[in-house]
Amino acid sequence: MNRVMHVILLLCLPLVNTAKAEIYELPPPGYDVVGAISTVMARHEDTLVDIARRHGLGYEDIVRANPDVNVWVPGEGTEVVLPTRFVLPAGSRRGVVLNLAEYRLYYFPQAAPGETAYVMTYPISIGRMDWETPLGLTKIISKVNNPSWYVPQSVLDEHAANGDPLPRIVPPGPNNPLGKFAMRLGLPGYLIHGTNRPAGVGMRVTHGCVRMFPEDIEFLFGKVNVSTPVRIINEPVKMGWDGDDLVMEVHPILEVAAPEATEEMPNEEPVADTAASNDVAVEAKDPLTYVTEQFIVTTGDRAGQLDWHLAEQVVGRSDGIPTPVGQGIKNAAASAAF
Repeated sequence: MNRVMHVILLLCLPLVNTAKAEIYELPPPGYDVVGAISTVMARHEDTLVDIARRHGLGYEDIVRANPDVNVWVPGEGTEVVLPTRFVLPAGSRRGVVLNLAEYRLYYFPQAAPGETAYVMTYPISIGRMDWETPLGLTKIISKVNNPSWYVPQSVLDEHAANGDPLPRIVPPGPNNPLGKFAMRLGLPGYLIHGTNRPAGVGMRVTHGCVRMFPEDIEFLFGKVNVSTPVRIINEPVKMGWDGDDLVMEVHPILEVAAPEATEEMPNEEPVADTAASNDVAVEAKDPLTYVTEQFIVTTGDRAGQLDWHLAEQVVGRSDGIPTPVGQGIKNAAASAAF
């Protein structure tokens, strides 16, 4: 019943190129999964990155789902899996949710009474190992068209050391890495913004900010209001219900450490080389610890039985494809006895 709605038809927006944002009706109670897995045939001129962008996916999405396909020359007629089925993140379905381990953003616009509720989802790039994107609760505090990039001193020093000096301020235009749209977060110095290098979307390549395809940030920019809440999480394992099936989606564990600097907005004080929310690295857990935690959360209000053998197989793949790993148990007493 989860029906993908094409943005251009649903909202009548004249986007350049094809619409990449996927919009799904929010499932009813008892369902936490949206979308569907599908396949396409690669064309002679395609790369996996090209195919990913056409279907609202990022680099890691498409590569993990197609481990045996050459990224840059998949070959004409090669079948490519599109991992466009998602377990919604646990927790409140409101505002923006950024799951770093998944390289994905979810936006839950507030529906008016009596109207259908939707969720929109987009691939993102996040901070690399030495410039981590912080975790926590924040909100959108401002929006800027055609932003200038006020380069942090750490980034200036890095580029200078590499023989690629940058100006202190990069004006709007094709050389601006922020792209045409930016939304500033309440975490000082952190942004959700576009890019002039879309091939990197879905990778761990930024200086801490969240990077989106140009067409995706343009669409989101017009929909997200200032003060919209933003929740940044790192959940490599997601679990939810699809009717009677207990479904799990697993991504490789992403260790999040303290960032060193950020991509600053104009008219803001420079950000010190410290974490925005934590000053220590977040220790990575064993994958099955994440599974246990998600199982406890998912079965808090509804009894379920987990097949640990299947769960271990899904963890071993860590391909981001939702897979049934258990079922609901209608007899709570039997569940407790089991």
